[in-house]
Amino acid sequence: MKSNRPVNLSLAQVLAVNLKSPVAIVSILHRISGVVVFLLIPVLLYVLQESLASPESFDALKHGFLGSFIGGALVFAALAGLLFHFVAGIKHLVMDVGVGESLQGGRNFAWASIAVAGVLIVLALVWMVA
Repeated sequence: MKSNRPVNLSLAQVLAVNLKSPVAIVSILHRISGVVVFLLIPVLLYVLQESLASPESFDALKHGFLGSFIGGALVFAALAGLLFHFVAGIKHLVMDVGVGESLQGGRNFAWASIAVAGVLIVLALVWMVA
């Protein structure tokens, strides 16, 4: 007897099917980057608060927290997540207007957004290290 009930796929099966499409990759990374940026808001608020408190506090933050590997990595993760989320959000807005709604257009926009976000993230890393 054939059942018409829906099949429950595991996360691994869903990812194996969807990660072949650049559109799905950008969509998943857009959601992940949004969560990363949201979770790092307290860190960014702490950095902002300490940097504006006084010149001494700014110097202590610069040479202490931001000078450490963990602090720099957290700020870079927030910046990289924000850059990718911004680029992917622009892609979604452009596609909502009706540009690039075809299958090939969606793939092209996905690859373009990955490339643009990648360049921006590398530039941000160079800027932070310099």
